Amino acid sequence: MTENTQQQNSAPITELPTQYAPAEVEGTLYERWVERGYFSADAASEKPPYTVVIPPPNVTGSLHLGHAFEHTLIDALTRRKRMQGFETLWQPGMDHAGIATQNVVERELAKEGKSRHDLGREEFIERVWQWKDESGGQISGQMRRLGDGVDWSRERFTMDEGLSQSVQTIFKKLYDDELIYRAERIINWCPRCLTAISDIEVEYQDDDGELVSMKYGEGDETIVVATTRAETMLGDTAVAVHPDDERYKHLVGKQIKLPLTDRTIPVVADEHVDPEFGTGAVKVTPAHDPNDFEIGQRHDLPNIAVMDEHAVITVPGPFQGLDRLEARSAIVGALRAEGRIVAEKRPYTHSVGHCSRCKTTIEPRLSMQWWVKVGPLAKAAGDAVRDGKVAIHPQEMEKRYFDWVDNLHDWCISRQLWWGHRIPVWYGPNGEVVCVGPDDEAPTGEGWTQDSDVLDTWFSSGLWPFSTLGWPEETESLAKFYPNSVLVTGYDILFFWVARMMMFGLYAMDGTPPFHTIVLHGMVRDQFGKKMSKSFGNAVNPLDWMDKYGSDAVRFTLARGANPGVDVPIGEDWVQGSRNFANKIWNATRFALMNGATIEGALPPVEQLSATDRWILSRLNATVAEVDAFYDDYQFAKLSDALFHFAWDEVFDWYVELSKTTFMGGGEAAKVSGRVLGEVLDVTLRLLHPIVPFVTETLWTTLTGRESLVIAEWPSDSGFRDAGAEREIETLQQVITEVRRFRADQGLQPGQKVPARLSLDGTALAPHEAAIRQLLRLQPEGEGFAATATLPVSGATVALDLSGTIDVAAERKRLAKDLAAAEKEKAQATAKLGNEAFLAKAPDNVVDKIRGRLTKADGDIARLQAQLDGLPQA
Repeated sequence: MTENTQQQNSAPITELPTQYAPAEVEGTLYERWVERGYFSADAASEKPPYTVVIPPPNVTGSLHLGHAFEHTLIDALTRRKRMQGFETLWQPGMDHAGIATQNVVERELAKEGKSRHDLGREEFIERVWQWKDESGGQISGQMRRLGDGVDWSRERFTMDEGLSQSVQTIFKKLYDDELIYRAERIINWCPRCLTAISDIEVEYQDDDGELVSMKYGEGDETIVVATTRAETMLGDTAVAVHPDDERYKHLVGKQIKLPLTDRTIPVVADEHVDPEFGTGAVKVTPAHDPNDFEIGQRHDLPNIAVMDEHAVITVPGPFQGLDRLEARSAIVGALRAEGRIVAEKRPYTHSVGHCSRCKTTIEPRLSMQWWVKVGPLAKAAGDAVRDGKVAIHPQEMEKRYFDWVDNLHDWCISRQLWWGHRIPVWYGPNGEVVCVGPDDEAPTGEGWTQDSDVLDTWFSSGLWPFSTLGWPEETESLAKFYPNSVLVTGYDILFFWVARMMMFGLYAMDGTPPFHTIVLHGMVRDQFGKKMSKSFGNAVNPLDWMDKYGSDAVRFTLARGANPGVDVPIGEDWVQGSRNFANKIWNATRFALMNGATIEGALPPVEQLSATDRWILSRLNATVAEVDAFYDDYQFAKLSDALFHFAWDEVFDWYVELSKTTFMGGGEAAKVSGRVLGEVLDVTLRLLHPIVPFVTETLWTTLTGRESLVIAEWPSDSGFRDAGAEREIETLQQVITEVRRFRADQGLQPGQKVPARLSLDGTALAPHEAAIRQLLRLQPEGEGFAATATLPVSGATVALDLSGTIDVAAERKRLAKDLAAAEKEKAQATAKLGNEAFLAKAPDNVVDKIRGRLTKADGDIARLQAQLDGLPQA
């Protein structure tokens, strides 16, 4: 534990409102933190740096539970590091979200009966900036509601001037190093968004379609192929078979008739074909399928595109002008009329790619695009993890990372949009191609035009860890805060974003990776483990829960569910439970303040402390050490759970209750307990602060009179332990718990007083008689005392006079019935565990469960027998 060195700004306040009202304090507190500059990072500071970038939310977005979850974890890490004395930078900003933002503005224009083409490129981009200024970025205000401790003075946007310079710089560098090139390849095309999208922006789902088997060729030279996209047969330029397939060796090299056209196509032998799948023959459409494109390259086949950018058929003839789905039906009908349909399967469920933005079915399409040659970049990204430069947490996620970077295809980075970083390449009238860096003059003159495409959004966000710090300029911030200390992000964008940042960071920053540690978390789901979605009716606006229960309650619920790499279920009743926890903290601190809890002066020497005081201080230090270990291992759920149980169970339910007797007695003992309770609350509130900042700030500043928990010292483990005191208080807890259970079993009300004789002599419990009587509502024995129930617990004996409070005969009958059930349970569990055949076959978790049942049965038998023995004979 540490002494807080902040200056007091006033005398400690000893009164708090009777109830905690989050809405009355959260907004005011947050603005005070920002105004005082607590979250501002100083690049000139001599403190060690701790840097985390926010995964930049889309400018079109609003705070959802996934954001709230991720931001809670990052905020907890950065608040703790700030308290530990680090110069902490949590870098905020937003992504321009090319496709999503352009779609939003185009929808706005459509309401006016206009399209972007009516405005022209420059005016449309101005319109997008106007929308961004007026409507974009509402998430910033929502982040303040959550309590995000970001440095707002450093807020960046992926289209701002500095980041645009970074984008141009790295494009030019990659181009000059021949790592960016332009080529005609198969890409994922969205006919709705009218742009290429990357592989990782394609969402696959099982759709019901049709599988049609159709006959190509004539007579002895016929071959059957199957397809789910019959419309693409108009662009077939070959049929492929495996070289070793004896069925088709006589056809390899021959030309066969392509139905519905006046063309013939060759039969080629290619090892890509699986002879065991279907007929062992596949149609080859190089302009509309990535695998077919590769076959076409190997066999020098022509590429025939049969659809335009809207997925409308362009081949002259009866199908021209039809949408792809209309054409599919028409072509199958025409083939059927010619007797070429061999088999049809409907519905045929298969995996189909959809645009992650608009959910339109993707159309593979041959297109001239810009590409990043990722081979050397991806190798460096993989080696950085293999060599230990970057750690992935949890470690089991490394395999997914390697599966991706080790098999990464070249990255299509051009997008057919207007909103975004325009590709800095100019084409001249005589075929010249000039790449222009930020310090270069663009070529001018007749016939020179700039490439009309923009860059993939992930291209600019891949520069985020260093572009936000001023790169390519050698800024003070870049020198201080790069590389980042940790990246906290969802495993779902491991490939979208993390791999991009790794490749670009290592490339641009001379082999220095963008972060030391990658912490991957899961997705937030509802309490039943189901994905949250508006269509499912289970989506939650976290602001609604914040309004209802307070931001701390939402944060604590999310942190308590954050096991590394695992999805997080959350339900409203859990948030209610966290709100109750905040109220518990409030009420306990209020009680402590009213009873003289203080942090003034040093802690009393050990010899002046009671066993109860020594126990709680020992447990406090153990908790500090435990929480530190969990933080360092990014075990947010475990550290939250440890704090919850220490604060609620040990501090509030036990120490505060045990101290009431001392406070009632007054004198020096009460002063000692007041100082110990103040210390415990001081440290506990500091430990809780990174996760529940608002309620802890209010209580801590009231308790201490000091400026702010945000800049308070993080507690440290003083090393104080007292195993003897811990054993003594554990025994005391056992006695109180057992007698409380007995009272409840007898149907006694919690506040009902009962005469009792306590036999504590010779035990460690002797000094605690007053506390035992206070907590158990036990009156001293008076005249006529009759011990109708005797409970031997932990070496002590508690005799109770229950005359007139229970029906002894009925109670003996009830206990006997429960005892018989427990003995039956024990017999069944013992029999199973003694069955070697069962043990050999049963899974470990089943055996462990039965062992647990046996242990519980033994405990129940001992407890019930003791209660029976303690009752008088009926």
